[in-house]
Amino acid sequence: MQPLMQISNLKTWLVNSAAPVRAVDGVSLTLERGETYALVGESGSGKSMTALSIMRLLPDAGRIIAGEVMLDGQNLLALPEIAMRTVRGGRMAMIFQEPALSLNPVLTVGEQIEEVLHRHTRLRGNKAHERIIELLAAVGIPDAERRMREYPFQLSGGMTQRVMIAIALAGEPELLIADEPTTALDVTIQAQVLDLIRDLQKRTGMAILLITHDLGVVSQMAHKVAVMYAGQIVETAQAQEFFANPAHPYSRKLFASLPDATKRSGRLAVIKGAVPQLNREFRGCRFAERCEFAWDKCRTIDPDWSEASPGHAVRCHLYSEGREQVAGATVAEGGAARVSVAAESADLLKVSNLKVHFPVHKGLFKRVVGQVKAVDGVTLEIKKGRTMALVGESGCGKTTVGKGILQLVPVTSGSVRYNGVDLTRLGRDELRSRRSQFQIIFQDPYSSLNPRMRVSDIIEEGMTALQITTSATERLQRVDRLLEQVGLSKEMRQRYPHEFSGGQRQRISIARALAVNPKLIICDEPTSALDVSVQAQILNLLKELQDKFGLAYLFITHNISVVEYLAHEVAVMYLGRIVETGTTEEVLNRPRHPYTRALLSAVPVIDRATRREIIRLQGDLPSPLNPPSGCHFHPRCPEVMPECRRAYPGESRFSNTHNAHCFLYKQQQTTSQ
Repeated sequence: MQPLMQISNLKTWLVNSAAPVRAVDGVSLTLERGETYALVGESGSGKSMTALSIMRLLPDAGRIIAGEVMLDGQNLLALPEIAMRTVRGGRMAMIFQEPALSLNPVLTVGEQIEEVLHRHTRLRGNKAHERIIELLAAVGIPDAERRMREYPFQLSGGMTQRVMIAIALAGEPELLIADEPTTALDVTIQAQVLDLIRDLQKRTGMAILLITHDLGVVSQMAHKVAVMYAGQIVETAQAQEFFANPAHPYSRKLFASLPDATKRSGRLAVIKGAVPQLNREFRGCRFAERCEFAWDKCRTIDPDWSEASPGHAVRCHLYSEGREQVAGATVAEGGAARVSVAAESADLLKVSNLKVHFPVHKGLFKRVVGQVKAVDGVTLEIKKGRTMALVGESGCGKTTVGKGILQLVPVTSGSVRYNGVDLTRLGRDELRSRRSQFQIIFQDPYSSLNPRMRVSDIIEEGMTALQITTSATERLQRVDRLLEQVGLSKEMRQRYPHEFSGGQRQRISIARALAVNPKLIICDEPTSALDVSVQAQILNLLKELQDKFGLAYLFITHNISVVEYLAHEVAVMYLGRIVETGTTEEVLNRPRHPYTRALLSAVPVIDRATRREIIRLQGDLPSPLNPPSGCHFHPRCPEVMPECRRAYPGESRFSNTHNAHCFLYKQQQTTSQ
């Protein structure tokens, strides 16, 4: 049977006044009907540009200079644009990475789906209306008739991604291209979206080209895998074979870079260097500069395809030379066992019943008509030299907790004691004098660094404001030392933020935080926007700095594998409140609260043997403006009881360090919140 799509020697260049950028340089792959083909690799490897080439949605500078893209025997590259418009959105459709940027903010959800129906079907009027409701219901959006009249900004992140899927499905495509469809979503919403895509694939028989850097998602979804590096595919295999025996040194490094509990005692493997610039002609293997197994032949001769096993192909000289045993050697980095510098020390930070409420104003006189209870009674403790992870869905209040601790937002009530001093009671000048002791690393290094300032000025700014050093010479010397500590050269201090990669920008953010000698750093999703290889570098750096300087971290994240690797304690947050706390081992291995269990079950894992049965939560996170009565989790809880609707549960203790707020453990409850 003829494959649904066959791509042969596809080459896409970005042409400008300088040398062309070879974004896609000879990609070939075959996609069968009804299968999911995953394309994985670091940012800059050409995955998204491959998808845009297939759809012929290239930027103005993009040119397809060679190759074929055959869809059911028809060469899409030979079609005129008017004919391509019938294929695009009809026979094949695409889900883009960021739904908030892909949906039209001035059109309702229903109007955007109706556009596709008018272009690719004959449905009009009431029949189109019925089809829109049917599509929204099919992607799991409740009350579809009401939701179709809403605008994208009125929907949650999970809902907007579902709308994107509904738009893509409206034309009944044979091929769905999903470009990082769950990157911006929480694990619970991610699990729902992946389940939805799988279910729709079974019902419609469509093929899926899945673009992602999340190997856990690939393990759950893909039938076949292709690894892409610097514009080329370097390895292809059936998914099961790929995860059992990754062959290319690059693929093995990607696996070794993944954090988990087994690697807590040492460093994560790091792929040295970065993906090479694609504005030059290559000689030899493109990974040679970063490969620890490379020899002279790798740098001068392009590797041909070799067979690592039946159906498993790899572009690497190690296999053509019969050195696959070398390639199979471990690439994980060793490290001495980690010993915390202050494992049994006193509390550095003690937060008690912290509340941060934001008033809602309405009317001509701006009367207060309600309160958004972003943080509603949070209590937690962090010791010197320790890391507490704060996990939960987006919108639960994690970032607001961090800002409340640092007094960056007004605190409604509660106390934040740092070294015994209640920060909420300090005046502006007193608080300013202590700001050097606690700092924050923001999630997005792109927007947290001033694009008009050089790196040296960015790092010096805090030192000058808080009078850490007195002379310009001392500050400059300290900038040089800080850059070296975070793995950057001192020559980089005269550059601007746009001249750095995402991982390098995050290192600059860390250097800026360290410049004022803090003892506590709030890390707000510092690795969520990074590839696994860059993430490994940042996690190694944070761990080294903690061991060297005794830093304490409040690590805000939804990445459970990062929690396993880095954190000593975990606090699970839901709708403004902490529902479970304990050591990392207690919470992740013996979760007690139903929300914690649901959260952990939704995490995609590579090892099928450790995969939990997914606990599907109904609906989305309620609004903190009108939180549910009783236990906030009861509308979504699979184990809800009558008392859960009436009162908030007290604290149940399971050990000196492990507790949860849940009526399932009434006999162990000691206090009521």
